Amino acid sequence: MAKRISHKGSLCGVARPLDAIGDWWSLLIIRDAFDGLRRFGEFQKSLGLAKNILSARLRSLVAHGILDTVPASDGSPYQEYVLTQKGRGLFPLLVALRQWGEDFFFGPNEPHVMLVDKAKHLPVRRLELRAQDGRMLMAEDTEVIPPAQVD
Repeated sequence: MAKRISHKGSLCGVARPLDAIGDWWSLLIIRDAFDGLRRFGEFQKSLGLAKNILSARLRSLVAHGILDTVPASDGSPYQEYVLTQKGRGLFPLLVALRQWGEDFFFGPNEPHVMLVDKAKHLPVRRLELRAQDGRMLMAEDTEVIPPAQVD
């Protein structure tokens, strides 16, 4: 297996975070944390992941400041994993990935889980990318510029 390279020094806002969340297990752990899972055993049961791999991913997410460990809420000697502010900041990314997955990986009438607003119990509105003036933006309406050109 090829050794992964670090993007720690990259100027790209897509590449750099991949050191922390660039494998599917990490994103699924974060998804489960948003769904309320907090304990090692809960993550393992949900994901069916080997203990050594889960342990390594949890350690990495803690080291990157995405999860934090806290004493168990029931007073037991265990620890629990909770999303930090940095981790909670991943919510829009997961919603975008979920919506993209629903669009392209399910058939027209194929059942799948749905993200809903707790208060109204209605499906969450589609994410939209908008310009500063409110216009909808597509990929062809944007460009990436080097730091020296940023105003």
